[in-house]
Amino acid sequence: MVKKRRRHSAAYKFRIALEALEGSKTISRLSSEHEIHANLIRAWKRQLLEDGPSVFASNGERKQREQEAQEAELYEQIGRLKMELEWLKKKVACFGQ
Repeated sequence: MVKKRRRHSAAYKFRIALEALEGSKTISRLSSEHEIHANLIRAWKRQLLEDGPSVFASNGERKQREQEAQEAELYEQIGRLKMELEWLKKKVACFGQ
């Protein structure tokens, strides 16, 4: 029998990761109580620890980071397009001769 993959909400993941961080229960106990694999709980805990500071970042900081990421992606795309354009110019020049 195939077991259907479950999807967990962000709030549920946060709550479980917070319980794991508290240390009042072991990860194996949390795993058995919530019927979730222990590695998944460890991953959620690690993600909470890594992304924790960004949770409390102001909207201005968050928007600035998102804008910087978008700008970097656009500059990368511009670079690729310039390279393609130069390549096409060389190929057209070869056919023109």
